[in-house]
Amino acid sequence: MTVRSLPFEILESELEISAIRAQGSGGQNVNKVSTAIHLRYNIMASSLSAEHKARLLALADRRINSDGVIVIKAQSYNSQEKNREDAIARLRELLLAASLTPTRRIATRPTRGSQKRRIEGKTLRGAIKSLRGKVRD
Repeated sequence: MTVRSLPFEILESELEISAIRAQGSGGQNVNKVSTAIHLRYNIMASSLSAEHKARLLALADRRINSDGVIVIKAQSYNSQEKNREDAIARLRELLLAASLTPTRRIATRPTRGSQKRRIEGKTLRGAIKSLRGKVRD
């Protein structure tokens, strides 16, 4: 199975999914049923392009460990299948965020009017602050 809604494919063979016991409240099932999902995705061993791998590794995301492995823990739902879908959706979002190239900022100069307003505001503020000083005879 491949996940397609991206400009690239996530192969099922590249995902390492394991079921673990969820934390928190869950009633009688919390200690018996492994409903949480631990998803691991090795960036360097994936079929992504070199440019995309570099962008992913450059992200300051706590889900990417020092070995270049994305670790996602999904435990929001009481169903293992829903948690699995949630983990894959979160991986998809992370990969999509890294695939988008940020738009380059075009440097602009401030207008003469905005410069004038800025200076007038600073002068006014300075006048207000000068009135806070000690009163002299």
